[in-house]
Amino acid sequence: MQIRIALPSKGRISDPSVQLLGKAGIGVKDTANRKLFSETYDKEISVMFTRAADIPEFVADGAADLGITGMDLIEENEADVEILEDLNFGSAKLVLAVPEDSPINNISDIKDGSVVATEFPHLTEKFLKKMGIDAKIVELSGSTEIAPFIGVADIISDLTSTGTTLKMNHLKIIGTIIESSIKLIANKKSFKEKNEKVEAIRTGIKGVLDAEGKKLVMMNVAEEYLEDVKMAMPGLTGPTVSNVLSKKGIMAVHAVVDEKDVFNLVNKLKKIGARDILVVPIERII
Repeated sequence: MQIRIALPSKGRISDPSVQLLGKAGIGVKDTANRKLFSETYDKEISVMFTRAADIPEFVADGAADLGITGMDLIEENEADVEILEDLNFGSAKLVLAVPEDSPINNISDIKDGSVVATEFPHLTEKFLKKMGIDAKIVELSGSTEIAPFIGVADIISDLTSTGTTLKMNHLKIIGTIIESSIKLIANKKSFKEKNEKVEAIRTGIKGVLDAEGKKLVMMNVAEEYLEDVKMAMPGLTGPTVSNVLSKKGIMAVHAVVDEKDVFNLVNKLKKIGARDILVVPIERII
């Protein structure tokens, strides 16, 4: 059963997408040369590199079984796809912005007939109509920030992560159209007919996501200190305890903990009496 995954060929989400597949155990061969089609280390899975903007449509039409792309692009294309997972990266907002010296300070200041330049004409027009604003939409394929300064538009609709680029170009945000992040999506027919393989890929990817920011903490502890250690050790389902066969009265304890808690936890465990403490990276949690 063959599965084709559509990945962005370039841009801010391309490398993270390839890396995610690698961590999930799928892996893309020859990542240095982004050919249109690439093999993976699973003979039943191949990768298609294409524009992120085209991925929702390719997945909806069945040209690819799975895809990684932004929610903003899914909504812009009104793609009828199955959204499987939020991939926890690439957060951004589609915003309305105007020059800093513009009298427009919020959405309610926008007048009918205003011209809005954007790479997202459908989402922008839909939002403005919902707000009761009859604006003229001008579709651009890039360099949206310059539009108000060359007389092409009064307002722009643009995707931003931090707002820094807009500020650098002397633009101010007056409203948010949609908040977006990167999704794993599936063709609806493939999701039904190739469900076993699709779910296997989904499980591998979700295992990587669930492991982010987590560490495995392991230690030996005398039985008399065990209850104190168990109280100190947070875990997904509580710490795991087992006998150390070679040392009488010594127990092995381990638990998955948040990375941010490791520093204080290790010092706390040492004071309780734990020893031989190991902190181990986690690739996946299934």
